[in-house]
Amino acid sequence: MISVLLNICRIKVLVLDIGGTHVKLAVTGKREHRKFISGPNLTPALLLSGVHEHADGWNYDAISIGYPGPVWHHRPLTDPMNLGIGWVGFDFSAAFKRPVKIINDAAMQALGSYRSGRMLFLGLGTGLGSAMIMDGVLEPMELGHLPYQRATFEDYIGIRGLKKYGKEKWKKFVMDVVKRLAAALEPDDIVLGGGNVHNLKALPPGCRRGDNDNAFLGGFRLWPKTKALNQHNCKVSNTQ
Repeated sequence: MISVLLNICRIKVLVLDIGGTHVKLAVTGKREHRKFISGPNLTPALLLSGVHEHADGWNYDAISIGYPGPVWHHRPLTDPMNLGIGWVGFDFSAAFKRPVKIINDAAMQALGSYRSGRMLFLGLGTGLGSAMIMDGVLEPMELGHLPYQRATFEDYIGIRGLKKYGKEKWKKFVMDVVKRLAAALEPDDIVLGGGNVHNLKALPPGCRRGDNDNAFLGGFRLWPKTKALNQHNCKVSNTQ
């Protein structure tokens, strides 16, 4: 386990939240957020050049990356479905010349959303991002691939389901999936995040609305002894 709440010091962290359309950037001590276009041709080399351009003028000692795919020991296991190739095996620390920690993007947003107890995070986006924090221990999950009706959870409540079934049916699927997962996992707190949560005016019982900016807070919380880590005691499981 990796503790992410230690004493405060002066380390500055650059957080990269990699999405299918944009890479979003934030840095310790700055309210300003920046972004640049990602898309299906984004490779690690293009990420590197984009960060150098758009983080110009920012000082930082370490980097957190929210990655849209499974991660093991801060290394991508597969290339992202919606981006370019070359992510597996790429040496990010050597390329950026700084320490780098990589976790799944849903896990990073979950970490930034955490308050206490047993929290389930579900990211309603291109697919279904998921993670759980149990008494301060973060566990990334792949719940979107579990069987549901004639396909999987993310086939119904991801972007494909929204486009195929329309908003009203999609909302009913979201309500049903959340109910099923809540019954199985018994969380104290459920956070619904991701770009499509805005389609829900009313949330399922026991849920609260997430904020995409929590991904940045999660990235800050990954590093010990940062100014962002003055609340909440969390640990990251070794899968990250």
